[in-house]
Amino acid sequence: MPKTANPRTAKRPGRAAPVAPVAVPEEREPRGARRKRETRGRLLDAALRLMAEKGMEGVAINEITEAADVGFGSFYNHFESKEAIYAILVDNVFEDFADMLDRLASGLSDPAEVISVSVRHTVMRARRDPVWGRFLIREGFSARAMSRGLGQRLLRDIGNGIAAKRFVVADPFIGFLSVGGTVLCAIAAELNFVAPGAPAAGVLKELGFNGEHFPERTAATLLQTLGLKRAEAEKIASRPLPLVQEPVETD
Repeated sequence: MPKTANPRTAKRPGRAAPVAPVAVPEEREPRGARRKRETRGRLLDAALRLMAEKGMEGVAINEITEAADVGFGSFYNHFESKEAIYAILVDNVFEDFADMLDRLASGLSDPAEVISVSVRHTVMRARRDPVWGRFLIREGFSARAMSRGLGQRLLRDIGNGIAAKRFVVADPFIGFLSVGGTVLCAIAAELNFVAPGAPAAGVLKELGFNGEHFPERTAATLLQTLGLKRAEAEKIASRPLPLVQEPVETD
């Protein structure tokens, strides 16, 4: 009889050696595209700094190009006009930041906490980026800013609180102005008096004030303006802030 292989002793086929992953070289951005992107970025940064200081009407295109160290004619390779670059800045400052606040508040169900988180992050952002804060102060009640971005989000959030009977506001529009105006004043105070190295930091001490926990105090006061009791407002304003991952850009 023919011998059959013992399955226990039969030689098993050898396992294939692991194949090393093939390195895929990163696609380098073409030099021309990189230079164009960098030039556009310099123009936007320069326009933001100048318009935060003087407003759109007070800035000329040649000032922007000089501040960006870019030839005057190059401006029109990226933007149709001064108004066009201003519109992009408004979107960057108001719309993009408002989207980020929406992501931060996406897991919150209490309209009061939504307002608290938004107010605190706005004041903190101005401390980290004073130019952004100054642009927000200057343009905060412009028609474009109020009709979209942060303005629309604030109206929505106050309306949600009123509908949920969380806020007691007799006049929603005046409530909106009160909250928005206080936030802008708080940012001005942060930049001028409160932030480390602020130009008029000594004034606070002369007046007997201090800037400790300034974003939380601002949020608590605004929640009281919207009808919450002081103890509850302060409790909500002192809660840990939610963190959010910025969206990853994909090609």
